[in-house]
Amino acid sequence: MSLKSRLVGAVALAVLAAPAGAQAVALGPDPTITSVRQNGTFNYDRIYIGDGATPGFGAAEIYAPRDLTEKVGAIAIAPGFTENLAAVRWLGPRLASHGFAVMVFDVTNTFTDLPGARASQLLRAVDYLRNSSPVAARIDATRTGVSGHSMGGGGAIEAASRRPSIKAAVPLTPWHTRVSWNNVQAPTLIIGAQNDIIAPVASHSVPFYNSLPATGPKQYFEYRGADHFITNSANPAVGAQTVSWFKRYVDGDTRYTKFLTPTQPAIAGRASRYWSSGVN
Repeated sequence: MSLKSRLVGAVALAVLAAPAGAQAVALGPDPTITSVRQNGTFNYDRIYIGDGATPGFGAAEIYAPRDLTEKVGAIAIAPGFTENLAAVRWLGPRLASHGFAVMVFDVTNTFTDLPGARASQLLRAVDYLRNSSPVAARIDATRTGVSGHSMGGGGAIEAASRRPSIKAAVPLTPWHTRVSWNNVQAPTLIIGAQNDIIAPVASHSVPFYNSLPATGPKQYFEYRGADHFITNSANPAVGAQTVSWFKRYVDGDTRYTKFLTPTQPAIAGRASRYWSSGVN
């Protein structure tokens, strides 16, 4: 990171209005429509953790900002059924460069693990990341989030339902046999795909969203004309929503609230449906 970027980031660090009982920090320069659609300003380390070294989940990559004196939030991300790192890898650099320590699974314990097993592994990954990983000293252990694609997305919403302390969840075209998630307390952004035939939104993303507590914060972003794999490569609109959601609810950074609306140019015209409740 350039000296100028470091100085801007330092100046931008501030205590903001936050949910009751939480302290929020703003890391980095003021966000813009352009900045939330691409990688951020922070340089990061990439660390591969082999399967034999991970406690209760498969091999993974860690991406974590360097040269920061402030603690960062921790996010774990799981791929879907029969998928590996390639399906979700782009989110590691994307989120790390915006100020998060991120663990992205290369593989789960087996390629065919169902969502419940992926939920367990996501929670173990969060705990490893913040407690004993090579970047644990950089992490604020109270600020955690989960995400994943397909069955990994189903695992993410289940992980949030099991652990109320999770600050935010972003299931990506999620698949799960369970439909009701009315016990999820974490602010949850569900990204669906209009033409998904693997996890059709009518039987997955939409009822998942509808079952979440009505008071939210919750949001549903359905990508227009897209299939199940819209989130499997760097996508400016998906990235803008994911970055903004984690910044708002893991970091408590209210500068990102303005990007969580379908009228913002960062995502304008990309959503076939867009619902929101309790987002502020």
